[in-house]
Amino acid sequence: MAVLRDGGNAVEAMVSAAATIAVVYPHMNAIGGDGFWLIHRPGADPIAVDACGGAGRTVDDALYAGLDAIPPRGPLAANTVAGTVSGWQAALDAAAGWGSPLPLARLLEDAIHYAENGFPLTGNQHGLTTSKLDELRDVPGFADAFLADGAPPAPGARHTNPRLGRTLRRLAQDGLDGFYRGALARDIARDLRAAGSPITADDLAGHAARIVAPLSVRLSVGTIHNLPPPTQGVASLMILALFDRLGVTEADGFDFIHGLVEATKQAFILRDAHVADPDIMDVDPETWLKPDFLDERARRIDRKRALAWPQPSVPGDTVWLGAIDGAGRAVSFIQSVYWEFGSGVVLGDTGILWQNRGSSFALTDGPPNRLAPGRRPFHTLNPALARLDDGRVMAYGTMGGEGQPQTQAAVFARHVLFCHDLQAAVTAPRWLLGRTWGAETTTLKLESRIDVEVISALASAGHDVETVEPYSDMMGHAGALVRHSDGRLEGASDPRSDGGVAAF
Repeated sequence: MAVLRDGGNAVEAMVSAAATIAVVYPHMNAIGGDGFWLIHRPGADPIAVDACGGAGRTVDDALYAGLDAIPPRGPLAANTVAGTVSGWQAALDAAAGWGSPLPLARLLEDAIHYAENGFPLTGNQHGLTTSKLDELRDVPGFADAFLADGAPPAPGARHTNPRLGRTLRRLAQDGLDGFYRGALARDIARDLRAAGSPITADDLAGHAARIVAPLSVRLSVGTIHNLPPPTQGVASLMILALFDRLGVTEADGFDFIHGLVEATKQAFILRDAHVADPDIMDVDPETWLKPDFLDERARRIDRKRALAWPQPSVPGDTVWLGAIDGAGRAVSFIQSVYWEFGSGVVLGDTGILWQNRGSSFALTDGPPNRLAPGRRPFHTLNPALARLDDGRVMAYGTMGGEGQPQTQAAVFARHVLFCHDLQAAVTAPRWLLGRTWGAETTTLKLESRIDVEVISALASAGHDVETVEPYSDMMGHAGALVRHSDGRLEGASDPRSDGGVAAF
């Protein structure tokens, strides 16, 4: 908000927010992770930034000889380049014509302040540090960075990361490209080698974010946009396009939840079979968004009975942020380290927490997300953007791995298709099909606030239902911003999260 007050644009505000939340919410994201952007420009097509890093050049099957799977924690899980900082720069470059830019030092000012001077540790970070301590305490650098006398600090305790503060100062002085090339990059590579990670200076230098065309699909109310592979953005688009074809007339009843769940299954079947690094995919996901294909896929949905499930699913921990500036430019942004605290590896001198996104690679042939040097991993991350026929622009998204497309669909459908207040659409009880953040079972999980008769009807239709507590973390931490055609701004944050909305 302060960046916007200082004359910054939506992209600059988002870079500042992204850097700061990487400091103060490290269990969910870090500058050692990946990121994705959707950027709306009035009067022009939206653009997307893919800041996903690939596996290192020496990361191959031999590195994991004797293992059935890549370890989810530790140095061997830190096997892909961290791309998010390159995405910040690519987004700033895309906004270069939007007036006089603010200095990079201004954009990183708050992140540097909190890294060096500290911030009150959230209850969410305390809880996850406690629950994951056994698998993280011995990972190189983790205890020094996140424990106090060998134990998780209490909620509200002042938490600092002065080494990360120094790294951010170097980025502010030398430029964001310094993360990948130059003196800082050499220091990062040395830290990675010392920790036991296979990522090298050459891997960092060979990385660049990509400006890509978003995937889009037309609904009855407007056009929605999301990221192409290696993200699951196409699944998020398909769910809403399929549901839009079902003709459901009201929210929150059996038809609403059943319809969205069954649309999710149809989208996930294709996603799980094909989505991976786009350079190796043999299917064009845009064909899944053609009207005839969607019509045929929608006809596969039984309006009364559940399709047998489960399918394989994936976890993930993430943050979503949105920004809209006074000129109507909007950003939907997401960055992550994959699991909570990622690999758990914290680099010795630079203080960077590194992701474990590459632990999702398969070590056997068959799955599309097969390990290979340089290959980009499948991503659950997918920020969403809608441009509606009534002139509204909506930036929305959530954390939650497998649940991201489902939560996006619930929030969008309630607000746009059934005209619920934006905050009510985010707050309303949600569901989750499959395993995700904080949950191991593959049932259809329903918050207990959902009407008991609806839960009973879903069970009778063949859904393997499981009731969970109200306002459950596993339902994701959603947020949304809307700019109306008359310039009014509206925002909503999730009561399940530590997030919030600010406006002036």
